[in-house]
Amino acid sequence: MSKLARSVASVHRLEDIPNVGQAVADKLRRIGITTPADLVGADPYALYATLNAEMEVCHDPCLLDTFIAATRFMAGEPAKPWWAYTAERKACCSQYKDK
Repeated sequence: MSKLARSVASVHRLEDIPNVGQAVADKLRRIGITTPADLVGADPYALYATLNAEMEVCHDPCLLDTFIAATRFMAGEPAKPWWAYTAERKACCSQYKDK
């Protein structure tokens, strides 16, 4: 993980969230997420879909993993590297592939 794990109380800007650097923060701002508090209760899958629609591009799915990591951290879960959510994302998204 590129950032040390912190408590939610110590996060004041998007870039303070573990796994969120300037590029990810800029993408979040583009879809209206301007503060860490905006991620509390947010659906990372919906954020990813909104960003893809807004930018008219399909982003690398690892960005979705990062959104999952960020929203979970802001929900009070321990900080984990974004790749800790890859298997979960693949399992969740695979159910839609076959339909």
